[in-house]
Amino acid sequence: MRASLFRLSLIFLAAVGASESRAQAPAHRVEILTRGLENPWAVAFLPDGRALVTERPGRLRLYADGALSAPLAGVAEVWARGQGGLLDVAVDPDFARTGFVYFTLAAPSGNGALTRLARARLDGTTLRDWRTLLDAGPAGTNGRHFGARIVFGADGMLYMSTGDRGEDERAQRPGDLAGKVVRLAPDGRVPRDNPFVGRPGFRPEIYSLGHRNAQGFARDPRDGTLWSTEHGPRGGDELNLVKPGLNYGWPIVTRGRDYGTGRPIGEATSRPGMEDAVHYWEPTSPAPSGLAVYDGAAFPAWRGDLLAGMLQTRAIHRLTVRDGRVTNEERLAEGLARIRDVRVGPDGFVYFLTDERDGALGRIVPAN
Repeated sequence: MRASLFRLSLIFLAAVGASESRAQAPAHRVEILTRGLENPWAVAFLPDGRALVTERPGRLRLYADGALSAPLAGVAEVWARGQGGLLDVAVDPDFARTGFVYFTLAAPSGNGALTRLARARLDGTTLRDWRTLLDAGPAGTNGRHFGARIVFGADGMLYMSTGDRGEDERAQRPGDLAGKVVRLAPDGRVPRDNPFVGRPGFRPEIYSLGHRNAQGFARDPRDGTLWSTEHGPRGGDELNLVKPGLNYGWPIVTRGRDYGTGRPIGEATSRPGMEDAVHYWEPTSPAPSGLAVYDGAAFPAWRGDLLAGMLQTRAIHRLTVRDGRVTNEERLAEGLARIRDVRVGPDGFVYFLTDERDGALGRIVPAN
């Protein structure tokens, strides 16, 4: 019964989008592989095809061949309140040699919490040699906006997004790591060629600033481009092309509005010296979380497209980008659940996590 439940499939044909997109999109179906995950946050694949899955309350599990493991040992304490807990997971590109797995988490600090980057070695079903690489402090007392996604760049460096912790102005403070993208060597050292190294008042880890809460972050394997999807307030969710030394404006430049009054936030919707988003979602917020660039063989027509998980629209949005703008947007697996993470698996299928108390790991596969 359990095995059959794991393999229960829900079939969706290509859904909302432009008429041209609907005509061209290959038929596909959604398979639910396993349930029983409590608010899963991230999935990452090991070289042997097994998947690591984080659960926000502080658990890490392995998924393989229709089976979900018991929680792995060795996970550090997390601050599981509000949006906080165990968040992203990423496998070292040189995992076969190092065995390293990287994590972001809301870590307890004083009376509150901060976004932490950590690393551990996976030994069977146990994490060993847990080590903190970076604390994106100072700590805050609320449970909002931790970020925090991990991407390994084409340059071998590690990039991590951090949220503003619900305190808007922190995203513009150069001595504060909240509301930033940071760049580090895999062992936590600061690269000498980071854009703000040696600049007075700036934390040397900063790669870019002025971010609100980027919960989608991905690298295009074709050219190394870094993309992020970022929560705006009411309206104003963004797709950004992340580049070194740039200021993405939050909270000075934004298209979002105050939740209570509906009034515009910030001073302008664009300003010289601050980077405009490639794409905005307005006036409503789809609430992006989880992002991948499709590079598999299962759906050749999707190669190079962005796959953005959305919490509010309960779908995966497939975005086609041409010449610096989104030329088409199509919804996949619409209405299934809040989509927390999206990854392209080694088999070329599109894997996703649903953000629920009884959360699921699923995938999109060709209909045939």
